[in-house]
Amino acid sequence: MDKQRTIAKATTLSGVGLHSGGKVNVAFKPGKPDSGVVFVRIDLASRPELKLSVDHLVPKEGSLRYSCLEKDGIRVYTIEHLLAALNGMGIDNLVIELDAEEVPGLDGSSREFVELLERAGIVEQEAVRFWCAIGEPISVEDPGGASIIALPSDELKISYTLDYNHPYINTDFMQITVTPQTFKSELAPARTFCLEKEVEQLRTKGLGKGANYTNTLVVGDQGVVKNKLRFENEFVRHKIMDLLGDLYIMGRPLKAHIVALRSGHSLNTKLVKELSHHPARPEVKFGEAPTIAADGAMDVGQVMRIIPHRDPFLFVDRIVSMERCKRIVGTKYVRPDEYFFRGHFPQRPLMPGVLILEAMAQVGGVMMLSLEENRGKLAFFMMINNAKFRQPVLPGDELTFEVVAGKIKSRTGALHGTASVKGKVVAEADLMFAVADK
Repeated sequence: MDKQRTIAKATTLSGVGLHSGGKVNVAFKPGKPDSGVVFVRIDLASRPELKLSVDHLVPKEGSLRYSCLEKDGIRVYTIEHLLAALNGMGIDNLVIELDAEEVPGLDGSSREFVELLERAGIVEQEAVRFWCAIGEPISVEDPGGASIIALPSDELKISYTLDYNHPYINTDFMQITVTPQTFKSELAPARTFCLEKEVEQLRTKGLGKGANYTNTLVVGDQGVVKNKLRFENEFVRHKIMDLLGDLYIMGRPLKAHIVALRSGHSLNTKLVKELSHHPARPEVKFGEAPTIAADGAMDVGQVMRIIPHRDPFLFVDRIVSMERCKRIVGTKYVRPDEYFFRGHFPQRPLMPGVLILEAMAQVGGVMMLSLEENRGKLAFFMMINNAKFRQPVLPGDELTFEVVAGKIKSRTGALHGTASVKGKVVAEADLMFAVADK
């Protein structure tokens, strides 16, 4: 099971903003478990805090040269190289104090941020790490033909196609599974770049004031001007690094296979908004022994240790209470973006009755499989009797399941379950399980 991570001790750095050209001092301090990444503007009297979140993402259309967070008029921008380092190195909780609104550009890559984090020491915390879980493909595109598809995966993999109408950059492709090791060696050193013909356009827009031939690869028709590439395919590597930084604006890591074509900050953040609607799940293994409270209450991580279901077929958000072999109560929030609404009466979305029964059965399965002698086994349906559906379940409803035991033996169990919304029964059924080895 993954644990959250932060740095062992505080550390600092100074640099110049790539776009503002102003000097900025930054202090990095360990963050408490579950606190996330928090920027603090210490140059302002009130020391306002800006937590890394999609809610604070500044929405912009068209070509973006940086990613920006804003809350109550307070901004922090050009954050993508730093966030890429946090994402790539697995940092969950961090306090970042800075005395200006732009993060230093340093050498135009994430390498110095990675080195700084390693000098400070990366340590595990007691809290469980949650990731963004998707159970189905998610895609975004723009009118110019750029696109990104996120596919379900048990690891973070990026497949990026770079396609520039330029004689030197042209077309390139790279695929990489992102780990702290691959990020540090294969992606972090890749520097930002721009076309030589864009330099004056950027300057007239007030951008690139801190950029130079050292921290930015300026690309002319014949190659890189006054600099050398660190990798033959440094451009596509940097695009992947930017994408990783933008993905981390969700504030939690992602497990998915991202297939991107010519994407930039604008499209990256469009995907981030789509991903943010999907639930956060802890990485836990089925069959592990969870710590169960005296009243039987469990969060979704504990549930996932007991039953093998995973997105998009995990329908239990939490267990409210449980009496051993007698009674269990669980809940599920029916999200408006549940995948089944797309095909089940999409003009008037209703939760399918069979899935209500499946959710009810999963709650009953938790009770059956929480017994020590059943740990790591599977509970299979043998029979459903007397199923009744009394009223529809709609997007935004919260289902409460109460499952009461009848006869329970070592390998079988007869249960009666009811599902309700706001105290009104919406479905009920008699269920019978058989417990079997994996």
